[in-house]
Amino acid sequence: MKHNNIAIILSLLAIEVLVASHVYGENSFLPGERVLFEAHNCYPYHGLWRNRIDVALAASFPLGIELDLMWHEGEENDAGRLVVAHNGPLTDQEPTLEAYFFERVRSYVEQALASGDTTDWPLITLNINDIRSNRPEPFEEIQRHTETYKDWQCTATKGAAPDPPAPLTVRPVLVLSNSRNLAVQHFYDAVPEGGALRVFGSGSADRDADNFRRWINYGWGAVEPEGQRYATAWNTEKEERLHALVQNAHDRGYWIRFFSLNGHGPIVGLRLGLNPFYNFGSLDAVQIRWRAAYEAGVDFIATDQIAQAQQFERAAELRD
Repeated sequence: MKHNNIAIILSLLAIEVLVASHVYGENSFLPGERVLFEAHNCYPYHGLWRNRIDVALAASFPLGIELDLMWHEGEENDAGRLVVAHNGPLTDQEPTLEAYFFERVRSYVEQALASGDTTDWPLITLNINDIRSNRPEPFEEIQRHTETYKDWQCTATKGAAPDPPAPLTVRPVLVLSNSRNLAVQHFYDAVPEGGALRVFGSGSADRDADNFRRWINYGWGAVEPEGQRYATAWNTEKEERLHALVQNAHDRGYWIRFFSLNGHGPIVGLRLGLNPFYNFGSLDAVQIRWRAAYEAGVDFIATDQIAQAQQFERAAELRD
């Protein structure tokens, strides 16, 4: 009888392992368990720098991609469309989210699904935190996309209130957004109990994560108050501040993201259309911060230099 009980226990443990592998993948992507560089502002500005997503996808997986979104209505009676853009005036030439992102990554996602290898899932974390509209239409359109591409996306089952974090079913794409009123209404409230949450909002450092709010977003000024452009030498005080922010986020159940860590000369910034206020001024200076953020366990390190950041990651042998 004792041997039978042991056999039953071992069988149950084996089932739990299989379920965990299906839900989380072989390598967990939960808060504090992996670090990704994210391609910040990965979209064209008024027709310029249209290759940003190509540069990002040429880097190695897994990675993050950040896109800003706007709602564009053209001529009279135009129903409008969701476009990838940072600001106006819009020109009718801006790409749609569907064409620019979802269809652009189709081959990568379908290959990942066909392979059955979930080791690095989600392969792409899509950050659409910056939805530049106070209208419901862009949020409705995002929800439509999440239904169209539902087989690609990580999900959690919505529970009854209060709704603590439920296990995530891992798939190749994870979608993060904000937690402003329209986002909560469309990405959480509109989902029935028992339904699938497919877009996850941002949270707050003074409250625990819940089933919808799963990440915290910080500008780098939270670590170095002088900002990237005027940053002084890296020191112990800054490192301790960084570690405290990361520890608090992880203790509360959140992924944590910092934006944006760049290091380049002024000519490069002008040529590539990069924000000078995100620039530490040199590759050496930003590499110090990349390493510090990596070793602190920052989940998403946003940079406009995704290829150089990943090269640094490999050269420094930061990833296990």
